[in-house]
Amino acid sequence: MMIRTMTIKDYEGLKKLWMSIEGFGIRSIDDSFEGIERFLKRNPATSVVAEDQGQIVGSILCGHDGRTGYFYHVCVRSDYRMHGIGKTMADAAAKALKEEHINKVALIAFTTNKVGNTFWQDIGWNERTDVNYYELPMNEENVTVFNRSE
Repeated sequence: MMIRTMTIKDYEGLKKLWMSIEGFGIRSIDDSFEGIERFLKRNPATSVVAEDQGQIVGSILCGHDGRTGYFYHVCVRSDYRMHGIGKTMADAAAKALKEEHINKVALIAFTTNKVGNTFWQDIGWNERTDVNYYELPMNEENVTVFNRSE
């Protein structure tokens, strides 16, 4: 198992991983090849993947705005969970942010994501209840589709 910096060459493996995870939300534009390429160009050293025998089994898209780091698409393939991969990736991405002088990391976990919310609480992250999250969609074609088992 290797944790390493994500590159655009990982895209097909990332998409395969994301599509395999129940409840995972994929945006039509932001998560396209071009969208991920644009994200990685802005954040070349902070996103990470977990790789085993040439297969992507975990990912964290990680970037920052100069003040706060943000984690997106944090996931570990279901048959690789409970082995410390998620925590190791989170630590690696946080370390990369710290090297860029970022002192805080934030993420969004959907309230319906029981596995994710339990994970973040178990590794010591704080749930914020003192803020509201707002967004202004600026491209109605950028829709999120959630993976659902049939």
